[in-house]
Amino acid sequence: MINYTQKLTTDREFYPIENLEYSIESDRGRIFSAPALRRLQKRTQVFALELNASIRTRLTHSLEVSQTARFIAKTILAKLGEKGLKAYGLEGLDNAFVSTAEMTSLLHDIGNPPFGHFAEQTINKWIMDNALPMFEHFYATTDTTQKLKAMLAQDLCHYDGNAQAIRVISKLQRLNLSYTQIASVVKYTRGAYEAKPQSGTSLDYLMKKPGFYYSEKEFIEKVQKALHVKHGHRFPLTYIMEAADDISYLTADLEDSVEKGILSLDKVYELIKTECDKEGETYLMEVIQERYNQAKENDEPYQFSLFFTLVRAKLVTSLVFHVVDIYINNHEAIFEGSFNAALLEYDKQSKYYKAVKILQNISTKYIYQNKEVQTLELQGYAIINGLLNSYNPLLKLTCKEFEALLRDEKIECFVAMRLIKRISSKQIVAYQNDVHKLNKEDESYALLEWYHRVRLIIDYISGMTDDFALHEYKTLLAL
Repeated sequence: MINYTQKLTTDREFYPIENLEYSIESDRGRIFSAPALRRLQKRTQVFALELNASIRTRLTHSLEVSQTARFIAKTILAKLGEKGLKAYGLEGLDNAFVSTAEMTSLLHDIGNPPFGHFAEQTINKWIMDNALPMFEHFYATTDTTQKLKAMLAQDLCHYDGNAQAIRVISKLQRLNLSYTQIASVVKYTRGAYEAKPQSGTSLDYLMKKPGFYYSEKEFIEKVQKALHVKHGHRFPLTYIMEAADDISYLTADLEDSVEKGILSLDKVYELIKTECDKEGETYLMEVIQERYNQAKENDEPYQFSLFFTLVRAKLVTSLVFHVVDIYINNHEAIFEGSFNAALLEYDKQSKYYKAVKILQNISTKYIYQNKEVQTLELQGYAIINGLLNSYNPLLKLTCKEFEALLRDEKIECFVAMRLIKRISSKQIVAYQNDVHKLNKEDESYALLEWYHRVRLIIDYISGMTDDFALHEYKTLLAL
């Protein structure tokens, strides 16, 4: 039975707000004022270290996603309202439904590192090559600690911006958002410590990537229990955020590539026309042709902006109504969180899906594989690697040495004494809070303390903006 009163609640970790409307507004205020959100203005969307303010950053992209999510959510309510919202437990919850979807979309990239997805791969490779060999030397004499050690190793090698977002929200920024708002951010439902399910198995799409770390396992389980979300299942409003993200990507990167001079308006038109002809696609071609003709009637400086404005407006509106229909037609599975697909990719025979794939393929081939873009990624690779190498001495310390370091005592590793001073106190407190919960007499203590120490280093580096990471890299390498 669909009853959104089970999902849109006032539950939160500390200081719950009994009035739902006030609780929702409190979440909005906390998110808008979060430093982690502001840092997205200096994080890569596609073009790293970009000085042109009209090129999208993670923040401007997130704003666009949140607006599209708002549009989707309001359209869902309008359609459900035709039969009466009371039947779904949504009567009086319009604002909670729309605002949660909107704010989730604003938060969706908050855990992404500097230099984009390439940095995620860089962090994971560095952990595998440099950290895990150190971890292998830790004792694990019982079956329990051996299993824990294997889980932690798996977890550390799967840094992901989605999982990091949960860590930022719950521990690094301590936003104390409602459980409803937090659950909606969990895009993928597998812990980083769990094995990826085989393709074709139940919930394989929902669990294809890590959604949270071992360090947040207990917290996520607590949130899921409060909101009646089963293990491996997704919160219903997360589907809206994902669809809004997918829709917002479609023309954004093409638009930015023209602004950057990588492609021209005429080249974009030719590429889309060629792909549509090759695939026998007519819907997208009709949209593009009509808007291209309209744009060409205007003065040249305005053609580019008009073309993308018209195309974006038409595609967004059409795709929003398309995903709303899929949401409503599969409402029970989506509410339960077992719907095992992205809304925009569910109907692979639809004209919208084919149009989406053509635009995605063009972006991959002509933007993401562009030499300038890949050069920026290589620079990001060098910077992230350099920073991790610089902070590696902190991982080589024993538990006792690191404890002494945090007490500001002198230790033999004089480099570590200087490195620890550069890490944010908020990140250190998050580490200390996790470690203080551990039992020092247990064999697992050394494993878990070091695990949280690695998280501390990753928290610091992944939380940097692109320009700060470059500055820190130059500072530590004396460049």
